Amino acid sequence: MMTVDYDALAKQVLALDSQVRFAGVANSKGEMVAGGQKDDVEKILVGDEVNMSIHYALQKRDLYTNLEYKIGRERSSITEYDLVTMISIPINSNELFLISTEPRADYLKIIDYVHSLLNSDKDTE
Repeated sequence: MMTVDYDALAKQVLALDSQVRFAGVANSKGEMVAGGQKDDVEKILVGDEVNMSIHYALQKRDLYTNLEYKIGRERSSITEYDLVTMISIPINSNELFLISTEPRADYLKIIDYVHSLLNSDKDTE
């Protein structure tokens, strides 16, 4: 099975759309293991706020995992705020691809793109 280069994936997502502010991968401990913020973007969350945001995304995923047997596997989660849209895409049981965009970005295009990159890199899970 191929291993995915998450830093390269994050860079591709950052380059995909000018509306993407942040793209990265968090592990189940809430640590960012790849990716980051676009250089020319003003940070909205800093320091511990970023960690809280990651923690909440992981918590939300855990909640939906409880219903997986009924509704299937979570493919993505989108939360729109006034200043930013947060997208999380489960990669596997341990890692979550996190993206933030400007409000009203074409997030379905971004999600489809991430899924196509992730799926092209995996044989079977």
